Amino acid sequence: MTGACADIDAAGYWSVECWGGATYDACIRFLNEDPWHRLRTFRELLPNSRLQMLLRGQNLLGYRHYEDTVVNRFVERAAANGMDVFRIFDALNDLRNIETALRAVRRTGKHAQGTVCYTISPVHTIEHFVDLAEQLVEMGADSICVKDMAALLKPQPAYDLVRGIKQRCGEDVRVHVHVHATTGVTLVSLMRAIEAGADAVDTSISSLSLGPGHNPTESLVEMLEGTGFSTRLDKARLLAIKEHFATVRPRYAEFESNFIGAEAEIFDSQIPGGMLSNMESQLKQQDAAARIKEVMEEVPRVRRDAGYPPLVTPSSQIVGTQAVFNVLMGRYKVLSGEFADLMLGYYGAALAERDPEVIAIATQHAKKEPITCRPADLLSAEWDNLLSSTNALEGSDGTDEDVLTYAMFPQVAPKFFSTRPDGPKNLTRQTPAPVPAVIGPEPVQTPVSYDVTFNGRTHKITVKPG
Repeated sequence: MTGACADIDAAGYWSVECWGGATYDACIRFLNEDPWHRLRTFRELLPNSRLQMLLRGQNLLGYRHYEDTVVNRFVERAAANGMDVFRIFDALNDLRNIETALRAVRRTGKHAQGTVCYTISPVHTIEHFVDLAEQLVEMGADSICVKDMAALLKPQPAYDLVRGIKQRCGEDVRVHVHVHATTGVTLVSLMRAIEAGADAVDTSISSLSLGPGHNPTESLVEMLEGTGFSTRLDKARLLAIKEHFATVRPRYAEFESNFIGAEAEIFDSQIPGGMLSNMESQLKQQDAAARIKEVMEEVPRVRRDAGYPPLVTPSSQIVGTQAVFNVLMGRYKVLSGEFADLMLGYYGAALAERDPEVIAIATQHAKKEPITCRPADLLSAEWDNLLSSTNALEGSDGTDEDVLTYAMFPQVAPKFFSTRPDGPKNLTRQTPAPVPAVIGPEPVQTPVSYDVTFNGRTHKITVKPG
């Protein structure tokens, strides 16, 4: 990526999203690369650009909730290492899980972008999303992002939602629209959002676009010609960026999703692009790749049972994994610890009522009761323990950054610290490689029960985490 930074920096983007989300996990899990070094490198090579990251609210970049002190410390260090714009979201749109991070960003003087995760269901309406945006503005958000991770935002709802936010919150409230290209309709949605008053939209360079990714930057630029709208982008720079990544992308073909065209049936399954690739990987590891369609049909049923959560990390991985379990082992015969927590409220509140029968199964599996409070309120102070645990690891340098890496990925970080001096790995290969491990929740932390039938008799077996 570094070879394209000079052109990216001069191309005229409002911001460059280059960190956060799953990139942190991928750095230490696959690349043997320090994500904080990556951020500082981008800061050095993109001196004229706003650097932007995706932050999962109280989950930070991990897959569980963290105590408020850890959230505050992470935001402070990210800002100090060069981050400018924090796009903060919660997988359930539970704003209680956003507030701590948003206020932490405001204290650093950086840009706090409050995010509404768009989805469709019997209980989600334009009015509901506008209400969320208004609450985020009242909370102190510097701008609002409409995040459509599954390419579900059709053109007319895009117009209605942006227009509704502008009318409710004020024309001066900055609105960004983020869509994926998976369903094939969202370039038109971006046009309608722009007509409704959107201030910025997300795209990716054409040589890295489409499929489960984003719409092509150059296509958007050309689409606006003659409409009265324009971008600030330099087309010559865009061409240079395109050509750079056109030479890079083929080297990573073995790691790409099989979904390369338009998948309009996602309007029925509501599966985001990243979730598709995760489920494909899980099924391949079980020699069950041919059952992907069954899993896609099961996802909406699991989502309904869980109260229609938006499917975005970590809820997408949790729901997707449970759908795989249901297809391969029978409906709710096996529950992941994370899905049990989702059903019991330990990730936050759902908009719709959760299935009482599945809640009962989750209660039995997790050996704990449902909650309605903000999940982080149940957490004890953990920074001192994290610090002492990190300092005891081979290769840890004792910095807050290393403590945060260990906090988010306690199973992966120790190996990374010990091998970090070896330098980054090159994942490109000339021969077929094993399917990489799924980026997702850490191993199950609670006992899991199985029904095993042997010689006609059924036995319940409980397996405890190692």
